[in-house]
Amino acid sequence: MSELFKFKQFEINQDCCAMKIGTDGVLLGAWANLDNAPETILDIGTGTGVIALMLAQRGAAEVIDAIEIDAAAYEQCVDNFESSSWGDRLYCYHAGLDEFVDEIDDKYDLIVCNPPFYSETVTSGNLQRDQARQNEFLPFSELLEGVSKLLSDNGTFSTIIPFKEKESFIKMATELGLFVNECLHVKGNPTAEIKRTLLSFSRNDSPSKVTDLIIETDRHVYTAEYVELTKDFYLKM
Repeated sequence: MSELFKFKQFEINQDCCAMKIGTDGVLLGAWANLDNAPETILDIGTGTGVIALMLAQRGAAEVIDAIEIDAAAYEQCVDNFESSSWGDRLYCYHAGLDEFVDEIDDKYDLIVCNPPFYSETVTSGNLQRDQARQNEFLPFSELLEGVSKLLSDNGTFSTIIPFKEKESFIKMATELGLFVNECLHVKGNPTAEIKRTLLSFSRNDSPSKVTDLIIETDRHVYTAEYVELTKDFYLKM
């Protein structure tokens, strides 16, 4: 059975991908800063390709590369890219970050990643799903080291992680010469705890801008800020 997810300007097939379309990926694709008009973009662990496709819709970058280690997700991502309006700007590599870093000399103006961040090591019995979800398959330290090698001098790295990991993640990044410039704390509703943090890094050590986003005021009643952020993508926004 096809698991087609329709956005306003593109569609995503996701039946072969362990991780389906979710709020985290859409938030990152909508929030990542394009103010510097990046000409080259890299999406690490692209999965369905949704973040890369959102960035293709939002900006004019001529090169939008993506990497995906899982074979089935990689093939589906390629299909999603090719069936979009921006297929000539999008390219997916079947590779892990470590081998990609070793083989690619290019630098990127914007790097994005919605990383696997569950720290539990109990297997679900599905390697594809574990690989997409669990931090051991792409530790934050390995992710940041790869980003530090692939990011251009004036480039930006944007990601989304659990709020509880924020301070240790920023510390690791700083040690690699990557400084946080923007931070968005995300809450599901006004009384919920902060669950996710979107972070934007560069090599420029400047004061960071911290803002908050609440998604819903009630079940399926979205805040004006969330609608403003995602309205170019979700059909019902």
